[in-house]
Order: sequence, then C-alpha cells, then structure tokens
Amino acid sequence: MPRPLVGPLRCSLATPSPVSGKMVDFPFADHARMSHYDARSAVRPQPDAPMVDIADYVIDYRIDSKEAYDTARYMLLDSLACAMLAMKFPDCVKHLGPLVPGGELPGGSLVPGTNFELDPVQAAFNIGTLVRWLDFNDTWLAAEWGHPSDNLGAILAVADYLSRKALRDGDQKPLTVRDVLTWAIKAHEIQGVYALQNSFNRVGLDHVILVRLASTAVATAMLGGGKDEVVTAVSHSWIDNGVLRTYRHAPNTGPRKSWAAGDACRRAVTHALNAAHKKVVGYPSALSAKTWGFYDIAFKGKEFQFERPFGSYVMENVLFKISFPAEFHAQTAVECAMQLHPQVKAALEKGGIDQIERIEIETQEAGVRIIDKTGPLSNYADRDHCIQYMVAVPLIFGRLTADDYNDSIAADPRIDALREKMKVKENPQFTKDYFDADKRYIGNSVQVFFKDGSSTEKVSIDFPIGHRKRRGEGIPVLMSKFEAAIRGHLPAAQADRLMALAGAPAELEAMSITDFINLYRV
Repeated sequence: MPRPLVGPLRCSLATPSPVSGKMVDFPFADHARMSHYDARSAVRPQPDAPMVDIADYVIDYRIDSKEAYDTARYMLLDSLACAMLAMKFPDCVKHLGPLVPGGELPGGSLVPGTNFELDPVQAAFNIGTLVRWLDFNDTWLAAEWGHPSDNLGAILAVADYLSRKALRDGDQKPLTVRDVLTWAIKAHEIQGVYALQNSFNRVGLDHVILVRLASTAVATAMLGGGKDEVVTAVSHSWIDNGVLRTYRHAPNTGPRKSWAAGDACRRAVTHALNAAHKKVVGYPSALSAKTWGFYDIAFKGKEFQFERPFGSYVMENVLFKISFPAEFHAQTAVECAMQLHPQVKAALEKGGIDQIERIEIETQEAGVRIIDKTGPLSNYADRDHCIQYMVAVPLIFGRLTADDYNDSIAADPRIDALREKMKVKENPQFTKDYFDADKRYIGNSVQVFFKDGSSTEKVSIDFPIGHRKRRGEGIPVLMSKFEAAIRGHLPAAQADRLMALAGAPAELEAMSITDFINLYRV
C-alpha cells in the first residue's frame, strides 16, 4: 500500500514519522530545537510527527482506488438518505437553521432537506446533525468506534460554500461531486486509521474527537490551506481536547449523541477558516508537550500507535447500516432476532411472555461494554444503544425501525419483560474476529429457550449485510433505502433526477456539488 508523500526537508532537524516512517520537518523554528521536555525553553519545537503525516496525506496523496470511489459514491447517497429520513423527527429539525433567528446567509451553504442557506460553520453543524441523527449512517469499528460519514457535515458545507462563491464571483470552477468524494475518502482514512489502534473511549473521550480531527484537516485544504496551515489547524483541534462520552452511557444516555458529530464538524470548520484565512498561530507540540500536551493530559502519557499508513483502506472496508437503524455492534444480533421472530411470535400467541424461559445473546467485548444495558430506558437514545431492546423488538414485531425507539412502542410491556429474560456475554471468538484486520467481523448470536424445555437453534451471524464481504447483496438494499428516503421527503421531480444520477456514476461525479445539493432543496 502506498505511503503518504512527504515534502523535502527544510532544515537539518528532522524526525521519523510514526505513520510513514519517513523523516519529516516543518519550518516552525529556524534555530536548533531544544527538547520540549525542558519546561523553561521557549524555543518553538518542530511539529509533532502525527500532525505532519496528516498534512502530507491531505495535501499530496492521490487516491487511485476505483473501489474507494465507488464505495464513497454509495456512502454519499446513503448519508443523504439518512439526512432525509431524519427530517421526519421534530427533535432533529429543531436543531436546524441559523444559530440565532435571522442568521441566514443568502448564497451560503444549503442544508439538504431544507431551504436554509447558512455560513459554512453553522451549515456543517446542520448537515452533520442530519446525517447522524438516526444512527443509520456508515460505521467503523476497531479500538475506537465511529461513523466516518459524519465528516460530510464539514465537507459538504465547505464544498457548497466554495462552489456557490466561485459561481457568483466567476473566478474559479465550482467543486464537483468527484472532488467531494476525494475529500471524503481522505477524511474516512484519517478517522479510521487513528481508530485502528487508539482507543479514546478507554480514557473517557467520545469518538467525535476523530471527526473533528479529520474534518479539520480536509476542510483546511479545501479552503486553500497548505501543509503549514493544515498542521496549524490540526494542532488547534488537539488543543480542544475531547468531549466526554457521558451522553452515550447509562445512567446519562441522551440525545446529545445525535448532534455531537455535527458539533465536531462545526468546530472543525472554525479551525480550518482560522488557519487558512486568518493565518492564526499553530502549536507544534500540541500532542507531545510535557504536562500540557494531549498525550499527558488526555491519553495517559501514551503516544498514538498506527497499524498502517494512510491510503484508501477505510473507505474500501467501511460498514454500511442498511437494514436497521441500530448501534452497529448489535446489527447482526438484530438479524439473528429477525430469523427467530416466527418461533417467538408463535410462542407469544400461544401463551404470552411466560412461554419464554430465557434468551442468551453472545456478542463482542465492545458490544458488552457499550450496549449491554439493564433497567429503565428513558428515551430513544437509551434504546438504540441497548442490545436487549434492539433484540426484543424484532423478536416480538419482526422489524426494527427508527420509530420503534419512540415512547409509544417502548410502552409495550412485552419489550421490558423480554429484556429481563436476556443474558448477554462475550464470545471470545467474536472479539478476536472483530480485531482481525482481514475480517473486521461484528459477530452476534441469539438463542431463545422456552419453559417447556425446548429451544430455538442458536443463530449466529459473523458480519451484517453492510459489510464489505456482502457488498453485492447490500448495495441493492442500500439503494432501496436511498429511494424510499428521498421520495419520502423531496418533490417527485427532484427524486426522479436523483435516482437517474445514482444510476449514472460518471454524470453524477462530473456534476458541480452545488447543482447536486440543489436537488435536495425543499
């Protein structure tokens, strides 16, 4: 796999990069560098190598993987489908629009599914929130988890803003959909490669820290920044530290998790504008500074570890949420439950919940840690991060939709009654396959035991329909999801045009991003 390109050395004080292995240097200091472990020294150190690697990759690396571009195109369509579906939920819609009444920016970035034109910072929040709201967009699972398409909040906002400005001023060509796919591949790669071996959740930080990192880097380059500006912007991103995962876990689980990525995108565009346009000062040892740097403050003194150099691996292997709006560690558990629904339905019709003795669920270690949850579930954000709830609903109803997390469905007493009969445990093989770079499985199994001593088979699924190994099976389902979403929110003529473009990749990719986004205007 190709490694990130590195520019020529500009002084004699170079250090090896942990990602590329090459010698890197940036012109932040003209004098001999003193160790930044000397707290008295005011000599500006060379930038931390991980920040330089990101700058080298974002500015120099050429994406030449057809699979990455094909996957990115489906990712874009799928993410905008998620955004259209989210428009049906008032709790999401109330976050959309300008930060304060009257704060629109005519000619700014369009928020898909609406008629709002906003400055790119607030538009990034809007778009990121729409894409993420239903927990139905793509996913990456490793030491850290996350949803790389969250970065579209920043990428689409900046791309549309720049393109509308170019068309208005007549001095530049607008960005194309192909350009957006290129930036998306790079954002996916940065977020995903960091996630492979660096667990931010283990130190209590939320995975949107990597959305902010990746979006900051690509947005800075999109706005015209060079390597120095990317390093500067990224340094500010690390100095922000990270938000706590409090809102993702009992007993505090709440809807902030649905707009946290939008918030990260908003912050990223702010850093990018500051670095590219205002030329703010950067902080070269934002990671490694003794006592005050990110490693010491937030990462228990450990440096980042990297499994592979930046390329296009993450986009090629990204996981699509196609069938169920469920936290991804439970996707295959939901598939298992769907297979068992007819037998459970028959038992419930025969004698009710009392016919069921117990339900055994096996999952990965991460699934146990994140979504094994007992006790009352107070809101939809609690429910879509509870494996027991996400298994109970399909066992009873033979479905799992976004509406099934609402209070009206959760009030069915059979759901909590089934939850109380469930036992969740780790399957070590599922955990091993989860971390295997050649597999990236997300296995689960479900088995139901009845009071009469009988039981269902133990249904076990290693990877869901959205996995790379099931692309052929998954893409038609993804496109059905896309069509249903756009036809449910957009005028028929616009939906027809979008479906035609989805079937004409070359035409779609050559289209200006502004013309494409305008098809989502309501």
